[in-house]
Amino acid sequence: MAEPTQGRTSPYIPASQSLPEITIKGTILGILLAAILAGANAYLGLFAGMTVSASIPAAVISMGVLRFFKRSNILENNMVQTIASAGEALAAGVIFTIPALVILGRWTHFDFLQTMLIAGFGGTLGVLFTVPLRRALIVDEGLQFPEGVACAQVLETGERGGQGVIYVAGAAITAALYKFVETGLRLFPDAWEVAAPAAGRRTLAYIGTNLSPALIAVGYIVGLNIAILVFAGGAINWWVAIPIYAATHGGIPADQSAVDYANHIWATQTRYVGVGSMILGGLWALVKLGGSVLNGVKSGLAAYQASRAPGALAVERTDRDIPMPAVIGALVISIVPLFFLYHYLVGGFGMTIAMAIVMVVAGFLFSAVAGYMAGLVGSSNNPISGVTIATIVFASLLLLVLFGRESDVGPAAAILIGAVVACAAAIAGDNLQDLKTGYLVGSTPWKQELMLAVGTLVSAVVMAPVLDLLLSAYGIGPRTPVHPASLTAPQATLMAAVAQGVFHGGLPWTMVFIGMGVAAAIIALDTILEKRNSEFRTPVLAVAVGIYLPFQLSTPILVGGLIAWAVQRSLRKRAAAEGPAAAALSADVEQRGLLLASGFITGEALVGIAMAVPIVIASRADVMAFWGVHDAAWPGLLILALICYGLYRVGKAV
Repeated sequence: MAEPTQGRTSPYIPASQSLPEITIKGTILGILLAAILAGANAYLGLFAGMTVSASIPAAVISMGVLRFFKRSNILENNMVQTIASAGEALAAGVIFTIPALVILGRWTHFDFLQTMLIAGFGGTLGVLFTVPLRRALIVDEGLQFPEGVACAQVLETGERGGQGVIYVAGAAITAALYKFVETGLRLFPDAWEVAAPAAGRRTLAYIGTNLSPALIAVGYIVGLNIAILVFAGGAINWWVAIPIYAATHGGIPADQSAVDYANHIWATQTRYVGVGSMILGGLWALVKLGGSVLNGVKSGLAAYQASRAPGALAVERTDRDIPMPAVIGALVISIVPLFFLYHYLVGGFGMTIAMAIVMVVAGFLFSAVAGYMAGLVGSSNNPISGVTIATIVFASLLLLVLFGRESDVGPAAAILIGAVVACAAAIAGDNLQDLKTGYLVGSTPWKQELMLAVGTLVSAVVMAPVLDLLLSAYGIGPRTPVHPASLTAPQATLMAAVAQGVFHGGLPWTMVFIGMGVAAAIIALDTILEKRNSEFRTPVLAVAVGIYLPFQLSTPILVGGLIAWAVQRSLRKRAAAEGPAAAALSADVEQRGLLLASGFITGEALVGIAMAVPIVIASRADVMAFWGVHDAAWPGLLILALICYGLYRVGKAV
């Protein structure tokens, strides 16, 4: 069995050994996976408001495919997952921001060239911004990068056999069939929710859940700690804030049901408690991580200068980054087209210059923060929403001061800045996570950095067509009679509301300030837990996301987290009872659950995209509802319960 990766100081493949890393077959496979995962995660993000790391499933698929060739190796497989993971990361940056331009009415569709430029060059900036941080955050700081470590373990396990692809494929087929029955055949709805009037209709009580294997899988992957925090955020909103608001504002109107009124309060008022929490959470991340970010930049520059000094020793293969002059040149090449795109979209050189300056400064700062946070909690839990909201609020206020409320392009300008920053930050976290994997297995850093840029550009090409397809089929933004099953795009809707509210008023600032107060309390609690070295922590942005999301999305995430906890508890008991051999086997078995969860996400997302095609062609959401549209949720709940049980059994079976 491969040696444990955590805490290891030597790579799996030493610097003295050179293996083929960038190959034609590996590059083609990585590009295909990047495009597929970009589309799948774009759907998941618009639907659920979050994405998850694609590195592990990409690594498993790579091992399964490349095993059919005579020559393949661990470094080649690592390069494939490096390219492929860019698709998921870039999708997060894009869907959290660019759909806001449609929601604001500035765009009627997703222009291919404009979307590609924002996503492609924004993501490339994320790669370049993190090159000087690699040595400090991965080598010197020794941050955990949990998903990077997990991916290294998967790759090393693959040296003994790539059977894990069976779990990914089986789960993907299961989730795909489930999603097809729900979205295509319409035999049960996508959610179950109920609300009851209380205290003589003066207030209400609500509970609900989305019927989604993908959300169960999200909870399984992020674990119980984060799942509890997301659910707690939902409970703060839907079990505390909404009932209090209803009670203090005349109760439930006679012409509305309790469910409709609860959703109305959330949409117009209490979700901004989450906005306030995200703003303060993003600022807190900057304050807490500022020193480490600065040290990382200094360390990267010092390493480059030392390598150029007379008589300097040759840098080992496993420590070579893209040269700093090339990084600076590529930065200029990336920034210039974005500057002219900004000018084309909003006009006025004064505003364009201000936008470009904010974009570069915020892009670098938040890329560093995102990279550091990926080292602490993993890229799936990276606070892209929080840093993007902070960027948009700051950009909106600055543009408001400089150009006044009369500027009708102000909100769109703020969104455009946030879009580039979000893409850069998302790719930065993914880049450093992949570089951690490469550090553990012995890859060459500059080759990984180059291939991540390739994956970013490929993913940028597919973004606009996928988004346009989803827009035409389902609608994006708040649900309306025309689009009753619209993909709610929680973050993009939020970004649009924040930018619009800063410029033109209408933001419920009281709710925003309440959210800041809630965030301050959560930060204080997390500080106390940190001092006590508690295993359970309360990162504020996880709670803030829960406050903002519809409660029905938080419930299955909690269920997934509970399943993961139950699996880990069972495996720990088995390991304690049977000794080191069982412990080693349990580590491999626990990986099966992660692969199964990744397959659920992939299968459901791909069917969501595939179903968009007949819906667009027929201009009917129920085009395949051959037996009519059924509103009873119990069949979906029953099947989902069986899927949960299967995930538990596969996860713990030894």
